[in-house]
Amino acid sequence: MLRNAADIYDLTPEQLTGLEFETTDETGEKKKRSLQQKSVANLMDGIKASENIPFARVLFALGIRFVGETVAKKLSRQFPSIDALRQASFEALLETEEVGEKIARSVRDWFDDPGNVQVVERLRAAGLQLASQEGDVPATGVLVGKIFVVSGVFTRFSRDGIKESIEAHGGKVSGSISKKTDYVIAGENMGPEKKKKAEQLGVPVISESDYLQMIG
Repeated sequence: MLRNAADIYDLTPEQLTGLEFETTDETGEKKKRSLQQKSVANLMDGIKASENIPFARVLFALGIRFVGETVAKKLSRQFPSIDALRQASFEALLETEEVGEKIARSVRDWFDDPGNVQVVERLRAAGLQLASQEGDVPATGVLVGKIFVVSGVFTRFSRDGIKESIEAHGGKVSGSISKKTDYVIAGENMGPEKKKKAEQLGVPVISESDYLQMIG
């Protein structure tokens, strides 16, 4: 029933109700089940709710090769709509932070495929967010211009949670330490290689508590 992401938005309750599937219990016995009205309603509600997902996450979900969650966020900041990204040249893509030739070529190849463009148009018709909304990208914040690397396990935040907090306050998150890194936020079991690299480059290593004080 589903060949691409856009097909999800063509599903109807009538198609799904009674749809059979097979499960395996803890004894290894296979059993046939079917989707009932409540499960179908939950599924349709979830599909409807996805219309509110921010552009950066929609871009990540398109599955463009080499475009992970972090790169998708950076692309959505540089090109605040799917149309702007589609029209971006190879050279313009290279100007995006953390985007090299491999990623830039992958993005261009993806948008040069008419089938992918058709999927985008169907997603647009379904009401998905294909442009950044005001407030998606902080223009100001106490961390504007600061680059952070996160390592270890935290008590007040999940790993994703602390990254989202950094970005919400205007900062940027990088996966690797370099001379451009302003701070490394270290939790429990911080990677020894990252700690060594930070010491070699003289990058300040701060705790979760230090970070909380930094953002007030």
